Amino acid sequence: MKKPFSLFEVCGLEIEYMVIDRITRDVRPVVGELLDALTAANPLGEPLTSGGAVEWSNELVAHVAEAKCPAPVPAPETMLDPLRQGIAEVNALLAPMNAALLPSAAHPWMDPKADAMLYPRDEEGIYKEYDRIFGCNTHGWTNLQSVHVNLPFADAEEFGRLHAAIRLVLPLIPAIAAASPYLDGVFTGQMDARMLYYRDNSLRIPAMTGELIPEPVFTPEAYHARILQRIYEETAPLDPKGILRDEWANARAAIARFDRNAIEIRVIDSQECPTADLAVAHAVIAVTRLLTEERFASQDALRLWDTKRLYDIFFAAVRDADQAVIPDANYMYFSKILQLHSL
Repeated sequence: MKKPFSLFEVCGLEIEYMVIDRITRDVRPVVGELLDALTAANPLGEPLTSGGAVEWSNELVAHVAEAKCPAPVPAPETMLDPLRQGIAEVNALLAPMNAALLPSAAHPWMDPKADAMLYPRDEEGIYKEYDRIFGCNTHGWTNLQSVHVNLPFADAEEFGRLHAAIRLVLPLIPAIAAASPYLDGVFTGQMDARMLYYRDNSLRIPAMTGELIPEPVFTPEAYHARILQRIYEETAPLDPKGILRDEWANARAAIARFDRNAIEIRVIDSQECPTADLAVAHAVIAVTRLLTEERFASQDALRLWDTKRLYDIFFAAVRDADQAVIPDANYMYFSKILQLHSL
């Protein structure tokens, strides 16, 4: 096996986009046709753009396409030109369908019950299983486009350091990235409204999302025992075939992907353009690195923060974004660090 990447040696990026009608701006379930067109247009017969630097794939619903780097990259900014070029190529392929990509974290007026359709090419039955168990015709499943940042770890020690730092950074993310204040055609009063739906979309199996902020566990063994095994045990009665028995069933704000030696941060709202998406990703990575390297607090201090404290701060930022009042004086220090690195 290839030697795993070490801390901050590389990163992986994924950005979700809605596909909409060019005239009405309503969502269009044509991602399958888009992927066919991309595959046909690429010399390698794969859904790639930008000379192979951007890979496109489907998501749960047929109106969402995901752009990602096929291999880890040294830094988010290296993806800026490929993403710009890739979006232009995709929009050119969507034009004959009278469709286009729409950025941002949530469609402001779509009706999930009427407008959303599961991606139909579901050979493994994963999407059908999710829909059978949870009923996926809600904003929490069909209308929440995000940026995922994957950060690597080479071994158990690096996993613990990275997980401790990411838990502290998560509550700050909505403060700089909240981009979903409108749903169902009205202002929700929450600057990151999609996160309220995301938090509650798996309530039938509570262990899937937990308290959203991951538990304070800092070894792979503890993570499997306290998080993944709980998910598998709670899922089993509703999923007897074990279709959802995998690491990706974990829906916390950041999840361990031991299959690729990375932790995936999942709660960054998609922004209005690649420049903004990558700027947010850069700020998140920079602050995570500073904390991992113990520039401002020791690992022992980072690991003392309990989930409830971080949860309360996170949802204060969900409501008020950069205007949030952080209800924890000790946490203000980390907030100021992120402000400096997001300027």
